Amino acid sequence: MNHYSETQDRLYRARDGMIFGVCKGLARYSGVSSFWVRFFTVILFLFSGIWPMLGVYLIAAFIMKPEPVMPLRSPEEAEFYSSYVSSRTMALQRLKRTFDNLDRRIQRMENIVTARDYEWERRLNE
Repeated sequence: MNHYSETQDRLYRARDGMIFGVCKGLARYSGVSSFWVRFFTVILFLFSGIWPMLGVYLIAAFIMKPEPVMPLRSPEEAEFYSSYVSSRTMALQRLKRTFDNLDRRIQRMENIVTARDYEWERRLNE
């Protein structure tokens, strides 16, 4: 099974993390154990004062995109996921345009196949 490796190349919040998944997402992105990322986060909380680090942590939680539920298999899926997380309205409009184009193409094919002249043209071209 060929999975696109975008999830390892990008920084995402982990869906199975403890609090917002920021530390686990940073750990997966950097290839370090999540224990050490959490350990250094707690150390930073203690030495920098709780409120400044809490603000940084919350900002990181809201800026980082959540990890995809399903693995991304192609760059197109990665682009769609990125656009969906950034702006769901734009992604849904893009999806609607794609389905509208497909619907128009199918209607054109149905019109050609169900036309009266189609049977005669098929017989003549045999």
